[in-house]
Amino acid sequence: MKLSRIRVPSPDGQQDRIVAVTDNDSTVVDLAAAYASVLRSTGASPDAATRVARSLFPSSLSAGIAAGDAFLDAAHRALDGADDASHPIDSVTFVAAVDPPVIRDGLTYPTHMQNFLEKSGHKPNPQAFKTPPFFKGSVSRVYGTGEVLPYPHYTDYLDWEFEVGIVVGRHGHNLTAEEAESHIFGYTIFNDWSARDVQTHEMGMGMGPQKSKDFAFGIGPWIVTADELPGIDGLTGRVRLNSEVISTVESTERIFSSAELVAWVSVADAVLPGDLIGTGTMGFGSGLELDRRLAPGDVLELDLDRVGVFRTPIGEVEKAPWWPEEKPFAWDENWNRVGY
Repeated sequence: MKLSRIRVPSPDGQQDRIVAVTDNDSTVVDLAAAYASVLRSTGASPDAATRVARSLFPSSLSAGIAAGDAFLDAAHRALDGADDASHPIDSVTFVAAVDPPVIRDGLTYPTHMQNFLEKSGHKPNPQAFKTPPFFKGSVSRVYGTGEVLPYPHYTDYLDWEFEVGIVVGRHGHNLTAEEAESHIFGYTIFNDWSARDVQTHEMGMGMGPQKSKDFAFGIGPWIVTADELPGIDGLTGRVRLNSEVISTVESTERIFSSAELVAWVSVADAVLPGDLIGTGTMGFGSGLELDRRLAPGDVLELDLDRVGVFRTPIGEVEKAPWWPEEKPFAWDENWNRVGY
């Protein structure tokens, strides 16, 4: 099954709805509306049918996934009542396919690692082969396919990173890799947007990425559930910039498997329903590797076999109303503290 979310108008303002993608990706089914129809056909009152359907299919897909097997069972049953709840796919507005409680982005494709290191002049870190690297990203700016991405004013190098995202299906703590397999709900396209010039300065502070990453993450166009896509090895993808194919990628040759990534996150921590774990940028899946960068007016498409096409128009420059003033440096040339 392919699941996503759309935004629809309502008397109470814009609302997000969970949908299933059907008919060779040509229609979407509003699962709450469809399930309510099924319940009414079995004798439920309209109010009760709506109440039960909305509890199983809320605006949050993470909350829906947290219901466990009952969620997918109800989704399959809802498709029996899809006739009155179907919409042409080109008539709806998508938002991020899932609203993750936490975004963690990994690094596990050696081809991308080699390309990145050659461009940046750094050396590989042996630790990346001992434990899976990842950073945590903000969940406040997640975008769906077709949504316009404002161009951050503080960068001259807007870049993309074409990844496969793992969506977690259930809570897990201190999992083994074998146990983690059953915790994978499905897979999606994940775009770890980057302000490359800013990233260089931020990483030098030793605190990880901040404004170079948290302005945007792309998730979608939908999630393909694990029963339909049991694994991601062997997938091929294409990067299109303004309709021109500028790169091809493959999801093979990873250092750590999907299950190992999920298990590692859970060690002394926990994975939660709806968590998004990026498997890392595939080789030649970023503009840095291709000597390409984005500008306002560009349209980027990430096309992955068996998953879909994630499309992002780049909007105009968005200027923040405030920026910090540089402070006096607090150390002298001998690293003696002289201020603050």
